[in-house]
Amino acid sequence: MKKIAYAAAAFLALACQKQITTQESQNLNDFEFLEATVEDLQNGYKNGSLSVAKVVQAYSNRIAAIDHSGPSLMSVIEVNPEAAAIADSLDLVAPENRGPLHGIPVLLKDNIDTHDQMATTAGSRALAGSMPLEDSFVAKKLRAAGAVILGKANLSEWANFRGQMSSSGWSGVNGQTRNPYVLTRTPCGSSSGSGVAVSANLTLLAIGTETNGSIVCPSTVNGIVGIKPTVGLISRSGIIPISYTQDTAGPMARTVADAAIALGALTGVDSKDAKTLASEGNALTDYTPFLKADGLQGKRIGWFKAAFGNHATTDSLTLKAIKTLKAQGATIVEIEQINERSTGGHSFQVMLHEYKQGLNDYFGSLGPDAKIKNLEELIAFNKQDSIELKYYNQAYLEMALEKEGLDSKTYLDHLSALKKASQDQGIDKVMAEHQLDGFVAPTGSPAWSIDWLNGDNYHVSSSSPAAWAGYPNISVPMGDVHGLPVGLSFFGRAWSEPTLLEMAYSFEQATKARIVPSFRAWDQVE
Repeated sequence: MKKIAYAAAAFLALACQKQITTQESQNLNDFEFLEATVEDLQNGYKNGSLSVAKVVQAYSNRIAAIDHSGPSLMSVIEVNPEAAAIADSLDLVAPENRGPLHGIPVLLKDNIDTHDQMATTAGSRALAGSMPLEDSFVAKKLRAAGAVILGKANLSEWANFRGQMSSSGWSGVNGQTRNPYVLTRTPCGSSSGSGVAVSANLTLLAIGTETNGSIVCPSTVNGIVGIKPTVGLISRSGIIPISYTQDTAGPMARTVADAAIALGALTGVDSKDAKTLASEGNALTDYTPFLKADGLQGKRIGWFKAAFGNHATTDSLTLKAIKTLKAQGATIVEIEQINERSTGGHSFQVMLHEYKQGLNDYFGSLGPDAKIKNLEELIAFNKQDSIELKYYNQAYLEMALEKEGLDSKTYLDHLSALKKASQDQGIDKVMAEHQLDGFVAPTGSPAWSIDWLNGDNYHVSSSSPAAWAGYPNISVPMGDVHGLPVGLSFFGRAWSEPTLLEMAYSFEQATKARIVPSFRAWDQVE
């Protein structure tokens, strides 16, 4: 387990070092598979110019060179000790038996179980060395698709629902993950390591999880594509939970095409997650037919303007994006409000109730030898640990502990009110009234400076309407502010991933706004 003292020392050293020069930055990006896509690697496998073993070794070497040395991104908690052996076995697979992700390196956020030689920790020292008894559904689907699970990615501890004034990307296990564009800036979270590793070309794909913003926020500030699917499209079994109502896993990639390929590989009904039953007839195993360059033509899109006017440079990028959408054939309808203000309060209460039950169920799944057996033991561990509460508290864990069960009237009332406000009287109502195919809004503003004492400093966020409703959201790069990326979100009603992919892909192809990180050491913008 990494010591936080090491992370702190690395951070201080980083603050004192000189600006990384242009030449040094170029050297860091001297990588054979820089910005490689799923298609690039699979074409190499087909024509014999590449082996999975070579690709996996190259990415492993890059992680060693950049993640815990060099810029010290701290995005990867652990590299899979079995990755090389898996790669060798995949090189023996006949072409006709290869899956859609054959030989593709994938990192998993470290709240997603794998039954192998890697622990699943949620970034918490309380779960250091915790070995799940079986693969998560997500891990099983990736293995079946031919992916190489390359390792585990750092995250905002407990998926950023432990306490107040937290710093995105910090965990007791692995320290502070850093933004690869400017190293003193936030990676956002909670899927921080997943976003950074994809952006910095430490992996080709990563899987994140989101309850509210945890896929799309690290996607926007790290200049990548993130898909937060409809809740139930991807099973949550084997994922350390926050909210049964809002949690989902989702792919993070450098292109919409790669994210779409990964999405198709992850869908499926799972008897261990009742939410997936609703995906029958709504889920696909191949979303690539919706990658249409003219996918914006004829679409009616609601421009969700709630955050407009809060951040001038983000506003400028948004106005430019709106012009692009119109130029590609979309009709834009300005939407000032989607949800009543009380919606967020209902969501918070639902999350707290479900968190208690979900964590206790997860701890129970680890068997009788589990280090932590319930929420009370977790809270007690943190109080005694020298690191866990050093920078911020565990208020959300303590609040969850005090909640009643999921059969309580209080919980059921909040759940009913949340669904009504976010779905029936929220996204569904607004889309029907204006005959919309979806919404757009800036995913967030440029990355803010890391601050362990005051925590995160959000200026713009549009994730909540889709998160509260359990509906899909796709973030795509739309530009940058002095080299710091900003994304545009496409979101809409349940199971509308095909329509959103059409729009997101068309926008991506029209703008090509993705930029490669430059690993600047000082908090300087040019």
